[in-house]
This record gives sequence, C-alpha cells and structure tokens, in this order.
Amino acid sequence: MDQVFAPWRIEWIRREEKNPDIDECVFCELPDLPAERDNLLVARSEHAFVLLNNYPYNPGHTMVIPHAHTGSYSDLTDEQLLDHARLKQRTFDALEVALEPDGFNAGLNLGDGAGGSIGDHLHTHVVPRWQGDTNFMPVLSDTSVIVEALEETYERVHEAFAVQEGATVPDDERAVVFE
Repeated sequence: MDQVFAPWRIEWIRREEKNPDIDECVFCELPDLPAERDNLLVARSEHAFVLLNNYPYNPGHTMVIPHAHTGSYSDLTDEQLLDHARLKQRTFDALEVALEPDGFNAGLNLGDGAGGSIGDHLHTHVVPRWQGDTNFMPVLSDTSVIVEALEETYERVHEAFAVQEGATVPDDERAVVFE
C-alpha cells in the first residue's frame, strides 16, 4: 500500500480559526499583516500581490490578486489591470525559474456560479503543470497529492521573484516588491 505523507498539513487542519487575524476579506487584509512569509505572500506591486495557495493543486499554485476589493473584472481601472497583468507575467517567469513546469493553467473564478471560494474579491489562479502530473487520487478519493511542502515552494518562488529586474527584497521574511 502506498501512503500519501503530508505532515505540514496537520497544523492547517487543526487550527481553531481559519484566519484569526482577519475580520472581513482575507485578500484585503493579508497584504497589511506583518507576517508576509507566514501568510505565503511572496511578491507585491502597487496594485496587486501574489500568494501561494494554501490548498495547492500542484507545487507553485499561486494567486495573483488586485488590492481593489471587487468581484467584477470590469471594476478595475486601466492602471490596476495593467499592474495585475504585469504581476501575472512576473509570476509565470518566477515559476518557470523556480519549478521548471511543462506548462500552466491560469484563470479567474468570477461570480458565485464559477466555483471559487472567495467570490467577492477577484483573483487569478496560476497552476504550474507537468506532463503526467495527474493521477487517480482526485477521481477516486477527492484527494490531491502535493509533492513539496509549502515552505519549500515559497523559498524557491521567492528567490525566483527576487532575481527579476526591478525587484526589491526587504528581507527573507518579506514579499519581493516591484515598484
């Protein structure tokens, strides 16, 4: 019998509150919390930021999130749209360097019917993919097999953002900043 071993997940599963420091929208409040690394905030720009997903489909599953609280893509200004798009581009570049995937899935869940868990604050999922990375676990048991701990992925992706042109790295505990 094969076993799926993911000991880092127990801390997340056993926590009493989902986000004890969050009062309203997690995507509005996370960028202002001081524990950027602990909250998996890996990069930021003027109008958007990048988080590693707590429940990744694959290592490096990130979300590029505008600071503006809206569930409607058409609410974003041209400046916010451009910044969000540029940070997505930087995310693809960082994930290429950090993880060397064979491709990506990227998309938005817009509206309650789209299946996203946070519908009132839009965000773009970027999921690195590798040839043959699917298996029977999601089909038979609604279980994902993640091959790398979030902390290790964070380190690799953070380093890949840090070497990009225009990056500022306040320190290893803070997100990479793009002006």
